[in-house]
Amino acid sequence: MKLLLAQNAGFCPGVRRAVEAVEATLAAPLPPRRILILGELIHNPVYTEGLLRRGVTITDEAGAAAAAAESDARGHTVLFLRTHGVSRAVEERMRALSALYPHFEVRDLTCPFVKKVHDIAATAEGDLLLFGKAGHPEVEGTVDRAPFGVAVFESAEALSSLLADRNSDERPLTAAAQTTMGLEEWKKSKKILKNLCTNAKIFDTICGVTKNRQEEAAQLAASADLTVVIGGRHSSNTRELYELCESACPRVVLIERPEEVLSLRRELSHTMTVAITAGASTPDGLIMEVYKAMDEIRTEDFAELLEGTLKTLNTGDTVTGTVTSIAKDVVYVDVGVKATGMLARDQITDDQNACLADMFKVGDELRLFVIRVSDTDGIVTLSKKRVDRDKSWFDLVAMKDEGGIIEGPVVESNKGGVVIEAMGNRVFVPASRTGLPKDADFSTLVGTTQRARIIDIDEQRKRAVASIRSVMIEEKKAEEQAVWEKLEVGQRYTGVVKNLTTYGAFVDIGGVDGMVHNTELSWKHIRHPKEVVSVGQELSVFIKELDVEKRRISLGYKSDENDPWKLFNEQYKLGDVVTAKIVSMTTFGAFAEVMDGVDGLIHISRISLEKIARPQDVLELGQEVTVKIVEIDNDRRRLSLSIRALLEEAKRAEEQAVRDAERAERDAAREAAAKERAELEAEMAPYIVRSID
Repeated sequence: MKLLLAQNAGFCPGVRRAVEAVEATLAAPLPPRRILILGELIHNPVYTEGLLRRGVTITDEAGAAAAAAESDARGHTVLFLRTHGVSRAVEERMRALSALYPHFEVRDLTCPFVKKVHDIAATAEGDLLLFGKAGHPEVEGTVDRAPFGVAVFESAEALSSLLADRNSDERPLTAAAQTTMGLEEWKKSKKILKNLCTNAKIFDTICGVTKNRQEEAAQLAASADLTVVIGGRHSSNTRELYELCESACPRVVLIERPEEVLSLRRELSHTMTVAITAGASTPDGLIMEVYKAMDEIRTEDFAELLEGTLKTLNTGDTVTGTVTSIAKDVVYVDVGVKATGMLARDQITDDQNACLADMFKVGDELRLFVIRVSDTDGIVTLSKKRVDRDKSWFDLVAMKDEGGIIEGPVVESNKGGVVIEAMGNRVFVPASRTGLPKDADFSTLVGTTQRARIIDIDEQRKRAVASIRSVMIEEKKAEEQAVWEKLEVGQRYTGVVKNLTTYGAFVDIGGVDGMVHNTELSWKHIRHPKEVVSVGQELSVFIKELDVEKRRISLGYKSDENDPWKLFNEQYKLGDVVTAKIVSMTTFGAFAEVMDGVDGLIHISRISLEKIARPQDVLELGQEVTVKIVEIDNDRRRLSLSIRALLEEAKRAEEQAVRDAERAERDAAREAAAKERAELEAEMAPYIVRSID
């Protein structure tokens, strides 16, 4: 059998550039906390599965938005845009998220050749004709950028149908191709365009590497009895390669994985010529694995095949063994080779008092790890703890996707965080995930048992990262939920002031916080809650409003007992004269405080007997004045006061006093005149009598 391996097989420059960027990020000394790819980086399931195993997340737009929102809490997050590109709208939304969240970074891995097609579409002066497969990511990203009409066609025949319905006086045409489409069909399409649309702008955008790959594959396929095309079954360029080879070779197979080669064993013969090529998204390692598998089929004979079926053991293997006998400190196991399998106590359990005879019985089958194979002694040293630990490791890996929680003692602390021993593995908890303040002493956690959620797995280094804080937050939410289920409007609580804002105070009422607005803290106007309360102060509050959906509680603090308006009505009535303090002035009057929490308006017309331009001409802030209560509006809690009323009353009293004085003076004058006449008459009386006589 002759094997022909294509030289132009495997990663194209655009794919290699993207893969190397992701690999470099994964291998960085301080890799991002999360690595995501918007869609598959490349269309190859084997490579994609490898990324997933190493903790990379393949996501969609909604998942990317959620990751961005979580990035402040979860740490530096990188989102890669796939090699096929994305639509302009999606790219803009991702860039906006990156600008909004400082820990969310977007890196564009779109192939430069694909970007060229995007640019051609964006600058097209008329309708765009695109040779490509509808629904392909590259095509969707191109269509979204075209300012005018777009028509996608997959064959020269389809193009002819499109042009047959087009009027010659329509806008000029721009034609381009998806970078991975078939070269021959594009040549036919260009010929049709040149014949029917003399003014069409035609851009040869099929990747040059793709051209070389297709030309070489066609030549190899023509000289082969069987052509093997390696690549993802949903990869456009791999499918094009397959169809091209199919037209030149009598037998063509498409395989994704090396193990699929075994299915070809029966039809291969020593006289065959087999051509091997691969799509642009196929890793070099995968191509070589397929080639080696084909080469082994070519070179192996039956004796070698038979020899390959004989079981051998090597250090690092995991085997199934059967217990043959049990001693005090060792279990003997048959592992299917001509050597004695020995399983020592310290490779079974850490409990030195455990009875091995109680733990196992002859005939038990065990999964064991091969620590060492000694040909000299004929002994295979085995470990059960290693297999158990590995199994637990896979359980930890599974727990990451499920949001699983581990529990175990904290066995170590350092500046970076703490280490929890759980399920036979050491799990690291970063400082920011311990639930302690930034400058706290993390050694206080050593010796305590903690619950933590697995948040990151590095399968290559077998390193698990967890968050105690995540579990604490979840438990706090559960406690809060229990409190929320019992809350009712009107319930009274003795709460503690947690913090103050310009508009009110937040009060802890037993696991949840409610807000007492400034207008509820005092009956009088306050500028800041610190004028009334302080952090740590206990307050007797009641639930005024409750919004369970939005998790909002509005608390009340004011009551009738401390209502200053009620106290005012108990002490004063209409017509009373009181002493008040000027607290503010406006263009239409001055406000005076009658008692704590009750202000009244002295209208500008009620300040002075004379007309004044503004209150400041007569009054000063802080000045105490005597006023008369001239109006009480209990519905609107408003009070009208008057200085003028008292001045007018004083003036009237003064005028009355003057009148009274004048009247008294007149009365006195009359009384004096009457007295004088009486005295005169008395004096003249004798004379008047003699005269008569």
